[in-house]
Amino acid sequence: MAQALELGGKRSARVSAANAEVTAAEARNRQASADFAYELAVAYAAAEAAQARADLAAQALKRSQDDLGVSRALVDAGREANLRLVTAQAAEASARADAEAARADAVEALARLSALAGVAEPYTSLAGGLLSAPASPSTADGVPPADMPALQVARAEREAAGKQVTVERRRAIPDLTASVGVRRLNGQGLTGNDSTALVAGVSVPFPLFDQNRGNVAAASARANAADARFEEARLRAEADWRSARVQADAAVSRVSASQQSEAAADEAYRLARVGYESGKTPLVEVLNAQRALTDARRTTLDARVARVRAQATLARLAGRAPFGE
Repeated sequence: MAQALELGGKRSARVSAANAEVTAAEARNRQASADFAYELAVAYAAAEAAQARADLAAQALKRSQDDLGVSRALVDAGREANLRLVTAQAAEASARADAEAARADAVEALARLSALAGVAEPYTSLAGGLLSAPASPSTADGVPPADMPALQVARAEREAAGKQVTVERRRAIPDLTASVGVRRLNGQGLTGNDSTALVAGVSVPFPLFDQNRGNVAAASARANAADARFEEARLRAEADWRSARVQADAAVSRVSASQQSEAAADEAYRLARVGYESGKTPLVEVLNAQRALTDARRTTLDARVARVRAQATLARLAGRAPFGE
């Protein structure tokens, strides 16, 4: 029986390298969790936005139908030409087509969210929450957190690569092999009879030509590459964090501006309707005001989606779940 006895701290080096690999795997898992939370939040916001666009399209259709009713009443009363009625009918048909398309987009977005969430039954609607959250300015510091997942992964991989170099260097140290056995001596004992002897020995190889230089060089190259990746990850993380912070602040300002524009468009449409019903405003101005109101509300919705995406990006970079759990 022979037993190899490792010398030079080989076992401790392997254990340390294995622990470093485990740490790197855990860091990658945390990064994957943060990425998934980001994707889920963005998908939820997209589905919520698609549902809101469908509601906006339905509201626009209702306004078009109301305008069509007013136009029909004015034409019947002889206060408008038939051309106005045809124009209102065309606008109502276009709004109906937009509403159907928006409804289909909402169903598709809900299906994508359901697939990402892994639910058995697809969602049919959402209660809301992300887009209607208060638009508060970002309080994120310009300096990226030290525990960003991307940095943790790069740092752990660099550490693991460095420990692997130690493992390869210690492999060049020869192992001590101890052997123990039993030998049968036929008529060779001191009394001339058969006897049994215990045999033990120790062997140590002398690696004159194998110093494991190739593996050491390869491990060192991988460690140098890991160092370079860490520096790249650090610089990219700093740039991504500052960019996301600026985008988040800009999105908040965009939401505020679009809300003011929406309020003005709403008032303009109300005044155009009043003027049209009293015969002082042509139908084309009402249709233009209605179109401007729909566009303003869509712009506000897009701004809210951009704000959610920017805040979710900050959360992903920081390694936390966006908007809580």
